[in-house]
Amino acid sequence: MKMPDTNKSAHEFWEEVYQNKPHANNGKPSRFLEEYVSDRPPNIALDLGCARGDDSVWLAKQGWTVTAVDISPTALEYARSNAAENEVADKITFEQHDLAKTFPDIRCDLVSAMFLQTPLDFPRVEVLKRAAAALRTGGLLLIVTHGSVAPWSWGDPDETLPTAREHLSNLNLVSSEWTEIFVGSFEREATGPVGQSAVVTDVVIALERR
Repeated sequence: MKMPDTNKSAHEFWEEVYQNKPHANNGKPSRFLEEYVSDRPPNIALDLGCARGDDSVWLAKQGWTVTAVDISPTALEYARSNAAENEVADKITFEQHDLAKTFPDIRCDLVSAMFLQTPLDFPRVEVLKRAAAALRTGGLLLIVTHGSVAPWSWGDPDETLPTAREHLSNLNLVSSEWTEIFVGSFEREATGPVGQSAVVTDVVIALERR
């Protein structure tokens, strides 16, 4: 898959990505969001990198009040349409942020950061630390990242990506303040943009603030 121009700003880069993607959403939340959030009482959620809004819409349908964040106005417009079509627009606030520069002013009970990764320079660890700091007692920090490179993606398929433990160590969280729900990886069969398939690895960190 051809990578957009990395010499552009982050805003321009992600606008190019979403302008070249179909408007339609798949209507399904992340598998891991369903797995780790379904049994939690709904309250205030922060969805970082909301893309076309499927996770935010699902959360709103479960009763959560959601702040959905993305850098791309096009992605946010898709997500707003998604919310309106599913009649949950009143449950979701959409905010445009370049998380390298600004972060939502929020205290919440769930932070979802699904594949918050980019080929551009991005202070990802610092952003996730801010996300962790936004959680109230009992809140869930759910981070999912690529643990392998799909053959059709922008990266080198032979690249070795960090493990869940390595990602968690980089966050340098105070262990006594968190309960580990799951820190590890899963393999799954993934489908590429033109129907190709491959087994990929997802790295998952699910922590609850004490």
